Amino acid sequence: MVSRYLPQSKVTDPGRMAPEFNNLPRDIAALVKVIQGLFLHIFWAPTYGVTPTESQESHVQARLVSRILEKVKELDPSPLTLCRSMDKRFYGNCRDYTVLLCSILRHQGVPARARCGFGTYFMPGHFEDHWVCEYWDGERWVTVDAQLDDLQRERLGIDFDTSDMPEGRFVDASEAWLRCREGGEDPDKFGIFDMRGLWFIRGNLLREAAARNGAEMLPWDVWGLVQGDDNSLTAEQYALLDRLAHALVEGDEAEVARLYREEPGLAVPPEMVVAGTVLV
Repeated sequence: MVSRYLPQSKVTDPGRMAPEFNNLPRDIAALVKVIQGLFLHIFWAPTYGVTPTESQESHVQARLVSRILEKVKELDPSPLTLCRSMDKRFYGNCRDYTVLLCSILRHQGVPARARCGFGTYFMPGHFEDHWVCEYWDGERWVTVDAQLDDLQRERLGIDFDTSDMPEGRFVDASEAWLRCREGGEDPDKFGIFDMRGLWFIRGNLLREAAARNGAEMLPWDVWGLVQGDDNSLTAEQYALLDRLAHALVEGDEAEVARLYREEPGLAVPPEMVVAGTVLV
């Protein structure tokens, strides 16, 4: 089932911008450096002494890798391997770093997938809303956090290889869901800013399932069972989400695909269209 993560999705497809990938390095650490030279994480901008403009703040709505690349080249037409000045960068978030890395790796013939969940390394005792990339090295899935450059690593005290992350540093949404449902963790430790709780984990669980089925959504996209507070779901819906989480954790790709396709409230609906592109 690894091969299902080789074709581009509608989100990661670079479209007419694909030739920009042809001369990029194949070493994962070097590739991450290239991406870090194109992007600036919008929430980290003040740490770099930058106050984003209204136009820069809108970059995170680009959604599609093709549009991200168009904006990158609009800001600076140089080859992607040239590190941009801060004012010429794409102001994105962790999900943008992730989908661009996935897109490049898939273009290079490497199976890759976006993972939605929580990072353990941003604040002590907290699971921060986060996205990372996984790629298949021929033997195992390798987890890469493409966002963490030297400055961020220093500020966060990162002492592990972010291009081959140790197990447990990133907790995917399905594992987070099961931990909290089974009483192993406090749901209020999961989220971002003042948004936290089981409802937040539920949203990421659905985004994780969507990404595993070729629809890498924005962190704030809402549909189906993403909607509503904890009390709005029925016991049957909670049981469905438990089954989905178990299938994801166990790597049962066929069951994940079946649940996503057949069960109400899981799949991204056809009406979620961006610039004529249906994201299902």
